[in-house]
Amino acid sequence: MSQKITGVKGMNDLLPGEIEIWHHVERQARETFRRFGYQEIRTPIVEDTALFVRSVGEATDMVGKEMYTFRDKGDRSLTLRPEGTAPAVRAYIEHAIAQKEPVTHWFYIGPMFRYERMKTGRYRQFWQIGAEAIGVKEPAQEVELIDLVRQFLESLPLSGVMLNLNSLGDDQCRPKYIEALVGYFRAHEAELCADCRDRLNRNPLRILDCKNERCQQLAAASPSVLDSLCDPCRAHFDEVKRQLELLEIRYVVNPRIVRGIDYYTRTAFEFVAEHPALGTASTVGGGGRYDKLVKELGGPDVPAVGFGLGLDRLVLLLKESGRSFATHPLLFVATAEEGARDHALKLVSNLRRKGIAVETDPRGGSLKSQMKRADKSAATYTLVLGGNEVQTGTAKLKPMAGGEPVTVTLDDTLADQLKKLSPDA
Repeated sequence: MSQKITGVKGMNDLLPGEIEIWHHVERQARETFRRFGYQEIRTPIVEDTALFVRSVGEATDMVGKEMYTFRDKGDRSLTLRPEGTAPAVRAYIEHAIAQKEPVTHWFYIGPMFRYERMKTGRYRQFWQIGAEAIGVKEPAQEVELIDLVRQFLESLPLSGVMLNLNSLGDDQCRPKYIEALVGYFRAHEAELCADCRDRLNRNPLRILDCKNERCQQLAAASPSVLDSLCDPCRAHFDEVKRQLELLEIRYVVNPRIVRGIDYYTRTAFEFVAEHPALGTASTVGGGGRYDKLVKELGGPDVPAVGFGLGLDRLVLLLKESGRSFATHPLLFVATAEEGARDHALKLVSNLRRKGIAVETDPRGGSLKSQMKRADKSAATYTLVLGGNEVQTGTAKLKPMAGGEPVTVTLDDTLADQLKKLSPDA
């Protein structure tokens, strides 16, 4: 017997019974983006490795430990995209979008790839919903994106997701903060994990992101970035908070948020859901401002803000809500005898062409077996065709939830008859 081949660890199949929840989330996302004026982009799954090294940061865990990188037949170093912002910015530059429009609002939905330790809702192929707003330096742009996420979560609906907010400063004030941070951690260097001792020399901000318990304790008592903000950064952050309060968007200021990527400047934010379904992976998404990234990747000097939400984690939370997202056909057509099968075939095809969701069993078989299939389909109605129905041109619609059968005519008006019986179909 041949050896069974299984899926790659951390890369999951999405099957009927669950995929309907994904469809619901994606529909609500697209509708929310439409209302806010964001247009969809689709970038390749594979990009030049240098794109992520330059944008995300060579000293980050994502680049140093987590990327799926390989050499292709042309001996080029390529990487499965680990996040969505850098590819979007690369496309923005490559297609000279800045010359066509002063402000660009894009969104994307798609898979990302990181080789990391898996937790509940955190996989090696994971799906993100994200948006990028390029060309606006004002705080109102962060607030618009945060409001977009709020309205999207409400549409699912999901509650209990808290916004955590921080400012990382900019090139003027961040060096002062890093100097204070390094001084603090130098005094506790022996207590840091091996990774954080290395981070102390290469990228001390990453220590605040460490999952080691002792490192987290030390980080909690470390200097706050908010104490080092220059006046322009502080004014920007205050205006973000003021506008969030104007829109009645609740938030918690959390000075330990640094995100796992180096390109952020000023505002950074995360959406956190404390729910048992997520275990310790409570962050469902986040983002922030990245005003220098477009220029650093060879484009014009334009500001930008973006966010990404973990689709896998949103689906987990919705599954826990107990709501049903399953879709069911309006009609199941069964045949009582062989002579009616051709008529059923034409009937089903015509109804589908007119927008009616219809199921049937192509195998035919006994009426009893077909009715079992009808029950499993959870169709609203079942229609049984036999010689008498074909001859008279009428049949009985049986409501599967109970009730009196309804007589219908088997002609071109059948679709309209079904729609009148079920206007929402």
